[in-house]
Amino acid sequence: MIADTVLLPPSLKGRGAGGVRSALLALLLASCAAPTSVALPTNTPAAISPTAINPTAAATPGTPAPVFNQPIPGGPVLLRADMSLRKLLDVGSGAAKLALNPTDGKLYVLMPTDGVYSVDTGASPTKQQVVSATVLPGMSEGLAFGQDGTMFVVSNLAANHKTTATVRRGKPGGSGSYTWSILAQTVPYALSETYVDHLWNGITVSPDGKYVFVNAGSRTDHGEVESAGFRFPGVRDLPLTARIFRFPIDSDKLQLPDDEAALAALGVVYATGTRNAFDMAFAPNGDLFAIDNGPDADYPDELNWIRQGLNYGFPWRFGLVDNPQQFPNYSPLNDKHLSTDFDAVTRGTYDTDPTFPKAPGGFTDPVINLGPASTEYRADDGTQHDAAAEGKSLNTFTAHRSPLGLAFATDPKLPADLQGNATTLSAFVSSFGAAGGTLTDKGQDLLHMALTKTGDNYQSVTTQIARGFKNPVAAVLIENRYYLLENGGKGAIWEITFK
Repeated sequence: MIADTVLLPPSLKGRGAGGVRSALLALLLASCAAPTSVALPTNTPAAISPTAINPTAAATPGTPAPVFNQPIPGGPVLLRADMSLRKLLDVGSGAAKLALNPTDGKLYVLMPTDGVYSVDTGASPTKQQVVSATVLPGMSEGLAFGQDGTMFVVSNLAANHKTTATVRRGKPGGSGSYTWSILAQTVPYALSETYVDHLWNGITVSPDGKYVFVNAGSRTDHGEVESAGFRFPGVRDLPLTARIFRFPIDSDKLQLPDDEAALAALGVVYATGTRNAFDMAFAPNGDLFAIDNGPDADYPDELNWIRQGLNYGFPWRFGLVDNPQQFPNYSPLNDKHLSTDFDAVTRGTYDTDPTFPKAPGGFTDPVINLGPASTEYRADDGTQHDAAAEGKSLNTFTAHRSPLGLAFATDPKLPADLQGNATTLSAFVSSFGAAGGTLTDKGQDLLHMALTKTGDNYQSVTTQIARGFKNPVAAVLIENRYYLLENGGKGAIWEITFK
């Protein structure tokens, strides 16, 4: 891990090693493909066994040969000859989100307890506070804009061992001001008062401008009981956690109860079974994707194609691997996926758990990663493997990389192999990085994913194109310029230009 001080907002403290409560949320206007149904065994967890693939499938014709270029001493390393690098400025460590305002073309940075700043990307970049912390009480972790410049911010305010999540809408006025209202707000719900309180964070606006999608992170690491010092006996995740919500964009003071039936009656739950979809984005074809970070054990992080009404497996499955704690014969003493530098492990939350809820089944598979990048996995005997090197696939990323920033390419100014086409989506994913564990793939890099549809899922040829960042937390792609925000160090914003 980079030695610089890292000031994490709560949703980025979720895991000792992977650990950012991450979010990639997915929505979709038009997909009605049936999810893959996974039958869970009754008493034995499924072993990690990556799917065999044709090794030639991981080769992308026309991809430039890798290079090693560090144009700024101490800065990130670029791995393609057609990339250039500029440091815009430092915004301060602990930044949570980066978003583009389409009406003024500026970048906006969300500081969890210090409001929102605009950033000019010209020859002499500067930042200016546009929303003060007093407007956004609590910890703010989600930021997005509508096409008309309306700002949406997701905040979390803790009191009396509970938290209230609020989605605020700021209508732009004159001289850079905003008129604020509440779009939706939860009732107070129980905190675990641990690093696995992922809170509400990621938010995105649908392409048609009719809805906002918001991630509600889990309050557990892997579905365990988190009683907050016996204040909430037997409480695991709740109806207001571990899922993606969809709200009409013109909602006004929509009250969200901590009750499954009442939420169903409101019609606001879009997808379930996500641990922490810290970022989400719509692809050019209208499909919604979300990233999801795995638990404090060596199980894959995920990229998911999000569709209405589907369950993505948490807490019963990570990648394609069953969470072993759901089975009555589980013992952490025999679990080779655990490492003592993870918070949930050291707190003893991996344990025999006879009351673990029964799995509903019918889970939807994460995106298939063909490699060559980010396909390391831990086998049940504790050995490290690389699925792509073995001619196999992984669903989706190496454990604990903590993918946080997701952006899709649409501009013809990009190099041909990064543009995407009628059959291939081009996506960029930045990874916060592992804070522990022994898998050698630590993230803190930039991946390119060439995504093609296969049945009711997508598969990706995944390539590392830059590395050496300090805990990247968010990103924006404007034409052929990729802007990456670091949470660590001094909170640099980097501009990568593809030529």
